[in-house]
Amino acid sequence: MSRTIRGAAVLGAALSGVIAFALPASAHVTVAPPTAVAGAYTTLMFQVPTERDDASTTKVDVQFPSDAPIASVLIKNFPGWTYEVKKVKLDKPITTDDGTISEGVSEIIWTASSGDTAIKSGEFAQFVISAGPLPDKPGALAFKTLQTYSDGQVVRWIDIAQPGQAEPEHPAPTLTLTAASTDSTDAHGGSAATTTASSGTGTSGTGPSSATAMQAASQSTDSSDGTARALGIAGLVVGIAGIGFGAFALRSGRRRSTTP
Repeated sequence: MSRTIRGAAVLGAALSGVIAFALPASAHVTVAPPTAVAGAYTTLMFQVPTERDDASTTKVDVQFPSDAPIASVLIKNFPGWTYEVKKVKLDKPITTDDGTISEGVSEIIWTASSGDTAIKSGEFAQFVISAGPLPDKPGALAFKTLQTYSDGQVVRWIDIAQPGQAEPEHPAPTLTLTAASTDSTDAHGGSAATTTASSGTGTSGTGPSSATAMQAASQSTDSSDGTARALGIAGLVVGIAGIGFGAFALRSGRRRSTTP
């Protein structure tokens, strides 16, 4: 009997492992990649999931940091959504290789064109931009984001994570700027790996080619998808092995219990 109980326990644990691998991580609004080179142009992707079962996401308002302004953005076209880029006059103009810039991006607002194109329950969307030049000092940039649902509820992803403390309930998407290496900078002062631009119909300021951005974004997405697939396959292999072992233990227990 004890072997039967142990076998059932192993079987249950294996099933739990498979289910755990299948469940997604905590769904937050995030920005990828998590790091970029200070002073460079880079492609950023804001990933927005719909966490509710009874409503869809109809608007996403990404607010740019006012204390570390970014001069310009290019927006990748997202079918079924419109966007608005808002700017603000800078207290201190930004000097770039292309001249002096007196305005910075304050926010980008994406709005679903209809209920059919809103982000449904169990779905997510990726809003891609090219931004730059980034602030030239290493540090963290928080992009506070407001997510509006179809029933009017607004979820405020504005909490700033503090070192040594638990992650807040609604953390703001955060980009960490790192110092540029002396042997990997280009004419704009950014690394070749992160100096990319996104294609799109909305343009503000100057930026590198859209083709390079699309390639970089595709490589980043492919890498993330490959990692996720590898983890999923590993989880399934472990789960299937556990299920097989549990089933074998159950059969062995039954045979022993029926042996005179």
